[in-house]
Amino acid sequence: MGIKVDVLKFFVEIGFYRMGNVTKDINEELLDWASCADANTLRWILTHLNQELHVYLPRMLGGTVPDDWPEDYIENSRYSLEKIMGDLESGKRNLLGLLDATKDESLNVEVDLFMGKKPLQFYVTLMISEIIHHEGQIAAIVALDKRIRG
Repeated sequence: MGIKVDVLKFFVEIGFYRMGNVTKDINEELLDWASCADANTLRWILTHLNQELHVYLPRMLGGTVPDDWPEDYIENSRYSLEKIMGDLESGKRNLLGLLDATKDESLNVEVDLFMGKKPLQFYVTLMISEIIHHEGQIAAIVALDKRIRG
């Protein structure tokens, strides 16, 4: 018994639907705001998520990493909010395309990645859950900013 590709695609769509709701009012100023010195910024969260969408998930699903993907992408202040959000949208499209090309049976194949030997579905599901996980972090940051700064 394993998860089906259509279920994974459903969770990608749900995650990005929620992500769209919480990111629609983010501006450049909020991108680098932190509630305290140890907190992640929205820039870090969004660029980290883009790294997962453009590098880690394509590697897992047999896709290709963009030739021009920068090694210093995460938290890089040279990237505008517009670029980061564009990368997020293209990462979503790429992930859905990779899932379209994935057979349900291939998700049951055991792979040896960062948590040891597990079925591919474990790793792909874990990475897709990052979309929803980070959406929650973004929602918390946006809400906290509104409460603190009004």
